[in-house]
Amino acid sequence: MKRKRYFPRPQPAGAVRPFETAEEAWFWFMRAHRARRDGQRFEAGGGMARPCEADDVYLAAVTLVRAGVLKVLHLRTLLEFGARDRPPDARLRDEARPARLWDEALDRMTTVLRRKGILA
Repeated sequence: MKRKRYFPRPQPAGAVRPFETAEEAWFWFMRAHRARRDGQRFEAGGGMARPCEADDVYLAAVTLVRAGVLKVLHLRTLLEFGARDRPPDARLRDEARPARLWDEALDRMTTVLRRKGILA
């Protein structure tokens, strides 16, 4: 079996700016994911150094699903409205339930992301 090779991750040169909210981090991840899927290079944070890789935000959500803290429906809602690049609107009848799931998911993710230093 081959030995795994580990390479140090380059550290940002400037000051690292954590996200203000879990919603901001989630939309940042979705933009990075969309850019990667389209074959573009994603400049993390728009030239601003962030305290994590984009996938770290997604992995936090998946870890909560595996732990049973979030349901798959929470993750689907995050992915669906993240792809739309807007949160669900609780005032609309069709989006009332997704808005509740969205708020629950981001509330639970906030604790994990703050513990990892991703949120301020």
